[in-house]
Amino acid sequence: MSAMELDNIMTQRLLRAATPSGRARLRLAVYFRRLLWRLGRHSTALGKRLFDIVGSALLIAGFIPLLALIALLIQCEDGGPVIFSQTRVGKFGRLFKMYKFRSMSVNAEAKMKELISSNQHQTGVTFKMKDDPRVTRVGKWLRKLSLDELPQLFNVFSGGMSLVGPRPPVPREVALYSQADRRRLHVTPGITCFWQVGGRAEIDFPHQVELDVLYIERQCLWTDLVILLKTVPAVVGSKGAY
Repeated sequence: MSAMELDNIMTQRLLRAATPSGRARLRLAVYFRRLLWRLGRHSTALGKRLFDIVGSALLIAGFIPLLALIALLIQCEDGGPVIFSQTRVGKFGRLFKMYKFRSMSVNAEAKMKELISSNQHQTGVTFKMKDDPRVTRVGKWLRKLSLDELPQLFNVFSGGMSLVGPRPPVPREVALYSQADRRRLHVTPGITCFWQVGGRAEIDFPHQVELDVLYIERQCLWTDLVILLKTVPAVVGSKGAY
């Protein structure tokens, strides 16, 4: 649109606004445009939620034999709990319980303070460590293939998480967030995301935030589908998994 065309449009609007009927028509046009924008936004959110419900239900049903096998292996190794639940921070800061297959020793949380100095991430607030001594033998393979994340399908089905979205942080990490970092909390957290398929633990926290914000700005069902398809080779290749 040229500058002259823009000037003509603005002039016409000003002329219409000079009369009561013109102002009423302008207000009505603005109202309908806002209504259409809100309907578009809500329809996208509804489509994503339906996609999550159907997708998680189908995956849970298909993985039942695998879920049972993993539970048996964990139980046989040390007799501890099969499922590990942890408080995570969801959309707009809401707390929820996230589920995983237990891949660490029973007292792993208590040992965290002893290992904090070995953090592989030198920048940001996340903790990642190669050859973590807390990881069990079964847990090592579960993590390598990301099978420890499978119980989060139940989080997705119940609405606390999505199939695709920024990974949910723990409250300890969120307490150290900057205002820019908190942009990650503007959407429902997910099982997989841009940085999960691009390097996982090898990507430092600032870059994770950049990729999560990129997803938030571009999110749609097509983007979710592309990320899910890329997750399969990323899991098989095990890049950045530890």
